[in-house]
Amino acid sequence: MIHNPTTRAERTRDWLQQGVLPVVVIPSVKQGLEIAEGLCAGGITQIEITLRTPEALQAMGEIAKRFPDLRVSAGTVLTPTQFDQTADLGATLFISPGLTEALAEHALKSGYAWVPGVATASEMMRALELGFELLKFFPAMAAGGPKALAGITAPLAAARIVPTGGVTLENMAQWREVKAVQAVGGTWLTAGLDQVSDIAKVVEQRAALALAAWNGLIQA
Repeated sequence: MIHNPTTRAERTRDWLQQGVLPVVVIPSVKQGLEIAEGLCAGGITQIEITLRTPEALQAMGEIAKRFPDLRVSAGTVLTPTQFDQTADLGATLFISPGLTEALAEHALKSGYAWVPGVATASEMMRALELGFELLKFFPAMAAGGPKALAGITAPLAAARIVPTGGVTLENMAQWREVKAVQAVGGTWLTAGLDQVSDIAKVVEQRAALALAAWNGLIQA
């Protein structure tokens, strides 16, 4: 699936209209579909499916087909081939834990809306030089947290950031205060579900709470 490179930047701007991006590790297609159902019921219309399990690709395809209103992004994209595989399954945003020349070249050549991972000012500057302005600050807390990100991005006006890794409901407000942050990546939304009987309901509740916290409707 080849995209028009001229619209790549526009697509990243269209993505992440909501402030919370669930980052999901899917152990089975069944659980993936239950998670998707819960997110939609809780008002979240975007999901990052990480390519960390053998079931991830199949689950991605099923979720994209059954929940057409849910925007699907592929996470933990490590190879050029994974761009193509996940795009064919319905992913429209592609997220990596870091930035490599091979991935950047493939994303630029094919016009993929790519979000490279960065943790330092130098990495952010390199990403911006290459034309990628939507960046994943990862691992967010280990890399210094909200205070560090605010300092790093102060002179980098073009950078738009999605911190991921250690973001919680409790510290979301601190991330939201950082001017460069467009959204937060949340693993807590779908963590610890293996022993849960009604996964969709639990995820729905977590999703609604997360959106309310992001929008300042509640104090977490």
